[in-house]
Amino acid sequence: MGADQRNLCVRIGDLSLANPVLTASGTFGYGEEFASLVNLDRLGGIIAKGISLAPRPGNPPPRVVETACGMLNAIGLENVGVEKFIAEKLPFLRGLRCPAIVNILGESLDDYRELATRLNGVEGVAAIEINISCPNVKKGGVAFGTDPAMAAAVTATVRRHCVQPVIVKLSPNVTDITEIARAVEGAGATAVSLINTLLGMAIDIRARRPCIANVVGGLSGPAIKPVALRMVWQVARAVAIPVIGIGGIATAEDAIAFMLAGATAVEVGTANFVNPRTCEEIIAGIDRYLEEQGCTSVQEIIGGLLS
Repeated sequence: MGADQRNLCVRIGDLSLANPVLTASGTFGYGEEFASLVNLDRLGGIIAKGISLAPRPGNPPPRVVETACGMLNAIGLENVGVEKFIAEKLPFLRGLRCPAIVNILGESLDDYRELATRLNGVEGVAAIEINISCPNVKKGGVAFGTDPAMAAAVTATVRRHCVQPVIVKLSPNVTDITEIARAVEGAGATAVSLINTLLGMAIDIRARRPCIANVVGGLSGPAIKPVALRMVWQVARAVAIPVIGIGGIATAEDAIAFMLAGATAVEVGTANFVNPRTCEEIIAGIDRYLEEQGCTSVQEIIGGLLS
């Protein structure tokens, strides 16, 4: 069976992807940073670094530390802000053949409403991914993503103010992630992506200080894959909308496992720091797997886990 006979295309609502492999927000810059290393047009899509209304300087260093099978980061959502993103970063993304998805973050419903309004229908913005792991400053700093009602409110607000598909990125730092997933589905989410990072910390025992200035950070990388895989499997059984798997994906085998668990697509994050060509290698590996399995379409393996 020739490669041209295998269909890797998937759909996230109205958004068509040439293959199911996306870059995770915060791990691939604004895309242009990787242009000399990766054939960007080969990717299923690029999810840009999270964007807020105003520019953010992020947290003081040290902000990243390597851990066993992963890393901790407390970058603090540093970004250029939505206006500079549209003016200076989006033109490059607009010139690519793969779609660009914009991750947005805020500290209030008003922030999310304004971001959705400014990105509404903007050429080159194929979809919006909402980071709901951010603190709601008007609710005492409780993360939007830990409360079903708040998660639904953010989703509904963004959905009302933009025409593009809306993907909600779920936090794993909750008791029951399926409850949050069902809430955002009911509020109009086109899809959900999961998981965001797990909270963790590291200590320098000789200095007797935290390794990260922020003390705690987000744990990512292969160490979190079993947790992410379990949550994707649970959510895929709980909602009817597409699920995008994230968490420790570094090989085609990893990506395929997430798809068998029910993910329509996957996002590759921390692995990009180790090998910038990881996404391309995963795409090729999925194609080989389909050939080995005698499949003509990637759709044949989505949710194909045997009990």
